[in-house]
Amino acid sequence: MSRLIILSINEFYHIYNRGSDKRKIFSSHYDYERFLILLYLCNSTNSVRINMQRQSAEELLKTDIGKTLVDIGAYCLMPNHFHLLLHEKTENGISLFMQKLTTAYTMYFNKKYDRSGGLFQGTYKAKHADSDIYLKYLFGYIHLNPVKLIEPTWKEKKIKNRIQAEKFLEKYQYSSYPEYTNKKRKEGVIIQNEAFPDYFDKISDFSEMIRFWLEFNDNNNVQG
Repeated sequence: MSRLIILSINEFYHIYNRGSDKRKIFSSHYDYERFLILLYLCNSTNSVRINMQRQSAEELLKTDIGKTLVDIGAYCLMPNHFHLLLHEKTENGISLFMQKLTTAYTMYFNKKYDRSGGLFQGTYKAKHADSDIYLKYLFGYIHLNPVKLIEPTWKEKKIKNRIQAEKFLEKYQYSSYPEYTNKKRKEGVIIQNEAFPDYFDKISDFSEMIRFWLEFNDNNNVQG
């Protein structure tokens, strides 16, 4: 499949994909955990060969992976799709990273669930964050995705319970939201936000942005 945009070094991109036929790509906590570990391990210019059956997630996330292919600014895993915010730091870095990531996860998933064939809906999709406004917006858009799990129509209608939504986001384990609220956890090594503009100098800056988008009544006019 041909790429609609050219990925350029030092530029930022929203990368996303979903399961083929809208199928679930994460069916258990261990599926999410495997993808998160692969987000870390596959982001390397080296070939990383690890026996995941014999090492814990904590051990794997302490692996020295050497030089990275991309900088990951944000991520969110949903039952049938995922979102990544990436900085292209080396030529073809995003393409190689995504190839390693999706191939490794598909092999794991197919073996676990006794299936064959592609897992994802074709080639990953990419949108260029070509303005400062859009790049900052993506940090909100990506991290707000889990709200759909408790309020599926929140973007079309006013949020019913903002405080409940914020608490849900804080507890959601499968996004980089905790890294922007100063929570310390083993998954923190996945993120390299120093490569991104410092939009959130204080925790309150990030929290205020999240609150703004939750209360914004016209989300459909903003495309992510």
